[in-house]
Order: sequence, then structure tokens, then C-alpha cells
Amino acid sequence: MSNPCVAHRGWSGRAPENTMAAIRLALGNRDVSWIEIDVQLSKDQVPVVIHDYSLRRTTNGKGEVKNWTAAELASLDAGSWFSPVYRGEAIPTLDEVLHAVKGKCRLNIELKTEGVKYPQIENEVLDLIKTHSMEKEVVVTSFHAGALHTFRQLTSTIRTGLIVDSWRSSLLQELQDLGADFLSISHSKLNKARVDWLKQGNIETMAWTPNDVKSIRNAASLDPDLLICTNYPDKWREAMYG
Repeated sequence: MSNPCVAHRGWSGRAPENTMAAIRLALGNRDVSWIEIDVQLSKDQVPVVIHDYSLRRTTNGKGEVKNWTAAELASLDAGSWFSPVYRGEAIPTLDEVLHAVKGKCRLNIELKTEGVKYPQIENEVLDLIKTHSMEKEVVVTSFHAGALHTFRQLTSTIRTGLIVDSWRSSLLQELQDLGADFLSISHSKLNKARVDWLKQGNIETMAWTPNDVKSIRNAASLDPDLLICTNYPDKWREAMYG
């Protein structure tokens, strides 16, 4: 088996998710081919890397990300919730992550948005990708089809993909309508027939998030090209090589 390993929110099983500590650990692991991160916008329209809309779970801040400036977000502690070892770990900007990853690893940038929550997120993320000349090193994904549609209107040179947590027979058509060639889907919703069908439609598929050896092996057995997005790249190695 040779399924590419994707580090979910960095190596989030070993360091606080979506922090530079988790990114650096993933970059230092020879097995990691991709890193997946989540991006939102600060109050002053700076793309920042954090999963939840609320700051409560992973920082010492309160309220929503969108109500804090980038400087204010950078001052928060995004590591202590995970371990005292990571006290003071900051919320990184997308600019920081792109600078660290460029030329070393491919990057899956998830746009965390819904409705009109972040009406400029597509433009801001695109500008940074272009600034770092990483058009061929990233894929931009989202649960929100509207964000992908907007992003595709802005550029035809950067790959995009839809994220779903359930299966539906319309997926291939939806992806084609969006001009997307990438699908990120819960590993529990996949079987060999579905993966084969997507592959025949020229869709690259990523399974998230098998986090134990058995689940990783089961996902990998569906197709050698299926991307495995996990919190534990070390368990990916155990699953692949025993």
C-alpha cells in the first residue's frame, strides 16, 4: 500500500491542532505528503488558521474569531488546552503557514465559512497563494459550495474540492458543476465501488479521519491512491508497514 498520508490540522495527535508546532512536526515526518489546515478571517480580514468559529475550545479567548483582529488573535494562547508544554503557542496566519510549507509539502486549505460569514475569504486566500507562488502546491476545499463557486470565478489555475460528511449519488455532478476535481469525505462513507466511481470521474479523493491502525488499513485497501487524512501520521506508518 502506498496511500499518501495527510496530516490533519498538522500532526494534531501530538501537538495542538492548526498551530505552527503541529505544522512543524508534520513537516518533519518523512511520511507526510500533505498537510490539511482550516482558515478563517480575522476582524481586519487577515486569513488565520483555526478550526472552530468560537475561540473557546482551543484558545484562552472568548467569542468568535471574526470579532478579533489578527494582532489580538496572535496574542492568545492556542496551546495550553492541549498540553502545558505548548503554553503560549499562537494562532498562526495563513501567510506564516504558506511560508513554512512552500516547497516541502502539499497543502489542503479548508475555507471555514458559511453563508456570508466571510464574504472576502476567497479573495484574501487567493492573494496569499499567489504571493507565495504556490498555485500548484495547494488545493482549496470547503463544505460550502458557494465559496468554491466564488473561488473558481476568481481563478482557473488552483485546484478546488468539496468536503462532505455523507454520501450522495449526485456528488460527481456537483463536483463537475463546481469545476472541482477533489473530494474530501468521511472514511466511513466510502467503499471500493464509490472510490472506483470517483476515480473514473477523475476525482482525487481524501478520506478523513481514520485515527487507528485498523481504520487506516481499511481505507487504504479501497485504492492505493486514496489520500488518508489522519491526526496520527505515526499510526499511518504502522498501518502501512506494520
